[in-house]
Amino acid sequence: MPPSILLGKTAPPALVPVELTPRVGNRHGLVAGATGTGKTVTLMTLAEGFSRIGVPVFMADVKGDVAGLAMAGVPGERLQARLAMLGLVDHVPEANPVVFWDLFGTAGHPVRATVSDIGPLLLARMLELNDTQAGVLEIAFRLADEEGLLLLDLDDLRALLGYVADQRKQVSTQYGLVSAQSIAAIQRALLRLESDGGRGFFGEPAFELADLMRTTPEGRGVIGVLAADSLVLKPRLYSTFLLWLLSELFEQLPEVGDLDRPKLVFVFDEAHLLFDDAPPALLQRVEQVVRLIRSKGVGVYFCSQFPDDVPGEILGQLGNRVQHALRAFTPRDQKAVRVAAETFVPNPAIDVEATLTRLAIGEALVSTLTADGVPQPVEQVLIAPPRCRMGPITPAERQQVRAASPVGARYDTALDRDSAAEALARRTVATQPAASPQPGPTPPAPRASTRQGIVETMAKQAARTVGSQIGRQIVRGLLGSLLGGRRR
Repeated sequence: MPPSILLGKTAPPALVPVELTPRVGNRHGLVAGATGTGKTVTLMTLAEGFSRIGVPVFMADVKGDVAGLAMAGVPGERLQARLAMLGLVDHVPEANPVVFWDLFGTAGHPVRATVSDIGPLLLARMLELNDTQAGVLEIAFRLADEEGLLLLDLDDLRALLGYVADQRKQVSTQYGLVSAQSIAAIQRALLRLESDGGRGFFGEPAFELADLMRTTPEGRGVIGVLAADSLVLKPRLYSTFLLWLLSELFEQLPEVGDLDRPKLVFVFDEAHLLFDDAPPALLQRVEQVVRLIRSKGVGVYFCSQFPDDVPGEILGQLGNRVQHALRAFTPRDQKAVRVAAETFVPNPAIDVEATLTRLAIGEALVSTLTADGVPQPVEQVLIAPPRCRMGPITPAERQQVRAASPVGARYDTALDRDSAAEALARRTVATQPAASPQPGPTPPAPRASTRQGIVETMAKQAARTVGSQIGRQIVRGLLGSLLGGRRR
């Protein structure tokens, strides 16, 4: 059995260790608290603890300081005093194995997904489409499936929308009304997405889940850090990407039951962005994923300012809880304090509601599960500091870590192969009437395929068509994923 993860200790003189048992690490968790109370340090302590017992971690870096996991800490005076107070004599500064990722490809390896991987529902949410426009997008995806059109990047999606516009009357007769106004609205939304830097996210090579679940030769879990300081300013893009990634894990990983430690820990920072304005069908699906993904060995840890940022149906499934201080200045804050107090198993020695407003930075109320899955009474805990740097790293240090990454050669160069844009361009040329040669510039040739030609395109489309009749349409309709439809 792997050792437990030390979260911290109770106040002196007792100094009772408060630990998270790896066996229940896949029962999910919540780290909450007001800004500046120590949530990020707690997440770093958790990530380090899981990494040391061989569990890969994926987490977003919304402020830039989580990147410090890649560098050994510097024991300053305040840190030394904290370690001495907690009696952590074996605390040695240590860097963690880290791989940096970035949807924009600047602060880490590019993270890409094909348009087909994302699917119409999540793409509609990303583009902030209304119900009518989302329905037109769904029709476009259905047409692409039936006509063997690979949707890899935004050029493919634009070409498909143009094709739907040209065939609008026929498409409307077969699938339902498709208006030129809806198509134009979707195209404008795509333009906004590109302006926000989202163009680089769509394409190949697509992100492989195996690279999310790496361990080092020494048995340490690799920590994937997503640069999100700019991404979080685009809330729909940020939350949709993380939701897509979570749904991919749910669909692709096999059932493993209860293990002695999780196969992966997934940290969802700024969790309220996932649930803001989410339609009921999406919330229901997120609840289902969170409830069932634990049997696949994945622990999901939400981080937000208030515990009620997470819907009650999901909050009830988060067994490991770390609650930092809350400030009861407004009625909203006072309600959050009451909600947080009600979610803990009572401890006769602690007035939870009063204590929540008096916790110092680096202190928290903690309740974890026993190895049998039973919630333990809440304890007031001094959080143990991580061994890494508690702060940002320099661009040179980031580049050094990125250069040593085992996955850079795979993702840093984009691929551009034959897909819907090229196929539709060939159709247009084939249907044009023959004309006498006229002097003028030679029309541009279609993009060259980097690896695959017509045979693979047809084979992939046959697999997509068969799968879409059962599982793919169900999951794609709710989460925009393709059960087994990703490029292999």
